[in-house]
Amino acid sequence: MPTYDYICDSCHHEFEAFESIKADSQTLCPACSKETLRRKIGAGAAILFKGSGFYQTDYRSESYKTAAKADKPPEAPKASESSSTPAKSDSGSSPKPASSNGTTSS
Repeated sequence: MPTYDYICDSCHHEFEAFESIKADSQTLCPACSKETLRRKIGAGAAILFKGSGFYQTDYRSESYKTAAKADKPPEAPKASESSSTPAKSDSGSSPKPASSNGTTSS
């Protein structure tokens, strides 16, 4: 439910009222009891969280980000990145190297 600002044209009394969107605007001033009350047109409501745990801009400070990175454990390398040589498959179809024991076959 939104908060509306009211002002009295007779006594210039200003106040806020927490009302439903569907409710009719008030016309009777609570200060002077005249029916010269009107709803002020505002610039719109901004979301503002109050209390601990909320941030007005919804972004953390740079000092918090650097402290969070320092607390984070280093990432372990992935299994595909850990070995620099490709894995060899032993399918049996590859040719075997000739033995070099000094004898020649003729």
